[in-house]
Amino acid sequence: MKLQGELTRTIWIDPRDPHTVHTFDQRLFPFQVVAEPLRTVEDAAIAIEEMHVRGAPLIGATAAYGLYLAALAAPEGDEGAAFLEQSAARLRRTRPTAIDLFYCIQRVMDALAVAPPNRSSRIATALEAANLIANESAEQCRMIGVHGLPIIEALSAKKQGKTVNILTHCNAGWLACIDYGTATSPIYAAFDKGIDVHVWVDETRPRNQGGKITAFELLEHGVPHTIITDNAGGHLMQHGLVDMVIVGTDRTTRKGDVANKIGTYLKALAAKDNGVPFYVALPSSTLDLSIRDGVKEIPIEQRSEEEVKYVWGWKDGAIEKVLTTPEHSPAGNYGFDVTPARLVTGLITERGICAASEAGILGLFPELDHV
Repeated sequence: MKLQGELTRTIWIDPRDPHTVHTFDQRLFPFQVVAEPLRTVEDAAIAIEEMHVRGAPLIGATAAYGLYLAALAAPEGDEGAAFLEQSAARLRRTRPTAIDLFYCIQRVMDALAVAPPNRSSRIATALEAANLIANESAEQCRMIGVHGLPIIEALSAKKQGKTVNILTHCNAGWLACIDYGTATSPIYAAFDKGIDVHVWVDETRPRNQGGKITAFELLEHGVPHTIITDNAGGHLMQHGLVDMVIVGTDRTTRKGDVANKIGTYLKALAAKDNGVPFYVALPSSTLDLSIRDGVKEIPIEQRSEEEVKYVWGWKDGAIEKVLTTPEHSPAGNYGFDVTPARLVTGLITERGICAASEAGILGLFPELDHV
C-alpha cells in the first residue's frame, strides 16, 4: 500500500542491514510515522506485547522475524536449540487471542527442527521461513480483495452507481497485516476500480485503532470516509446509511464464531436487526479448528485499565496522555469479544467466500480437517 506516496510494507529487512528487522511504531499514528528497528527477540516480543505492532497477521509475522533475530543470537549446537525454544516460549506469552501468533511461531520452529543443527543453517532457515510467511500473508490479503470485490460491485449495481456505504470496526487494514489488509482489501479493490465507496470508521475505543489507523490508511489512499463514535453504527443502520459491514478477526472457530476487537459483537447484532449484511474477512492462518464454541473457548485478553482511563492525543507538536475518568475509579478492559456464527453473513477468505459454518470452512479448506 502507499504511505506518503511510497509503496510500503509493514515489516521488512533492509538489505544493507540484514541483522535488523524494521516495522512501524503504530502507537504514534497518525501523528508521527516512525520506523522502529527490532534487533533482538526481546525487541520483537515487546513490540507485540506493548502494541507497537498489532493486527493478527502482523503479530504473526513479527513473531516469525523475532525467531530469525533469535537465530542470529543463538550459539551453536544444543545450546542454540535450547535458546530458540526459550525464544519461542517468550513470544508465545505476548498476546493470547490472535491465533496467527502461535501458527507462525510453530511454522518457523518446525522448519528449524529439520534444519542442520549449526548456527548458519538455523539463521538461513529462520529467515526463509519468516519471509515466506510474510509473502504468503500479503498474497492472502490480496486475494481477499479479489473475492470480496464482487460483493461491493453487486451493491453498487443495486444502488445504480450511488455511493456504497461500508462500516468497519477497529483496524483490519494494511497496517494490521503485511499489505492490503483483510477487511480493507475489498474496499481498496473497489475504490481502485472506480466504484463510489464511502467508509464509516468506528473510532474503536479504548485504543482508537479505527479513528487513528484506519482513517490514516484511507486518507493516504484517498478513500472517502467518516470517523464515527463506536455507538453510532446502529443509528446509521436504522436510517439506511450502511450497506454492509466488514470486519477482520483474530481467531475464527471450526463452526464460524469470530473473535475481533471489543464492540464487534454489538455491530453484528445491529446489522442483523436491520438486515445489513455482516462479513468477516480473514486469511486461513486465522482459522483455529481446534475450537468449536468461540464464546466459551477463545481466550479473551484483558489489558491494562490505563487504556480505558487515559487517551493519547496531539497537542503543541507532541503526543500527550490525558486522564478522562476519576483517578481512583477502576476500569475493565476486555480486548476482544466473540460474534457467534449465526450473525455472520459470510467469511471472505483467500480461496473465496463461504458460510460461517463447519461445512462452509471445510468446503474451502478440507486439508485443515485433521484437528
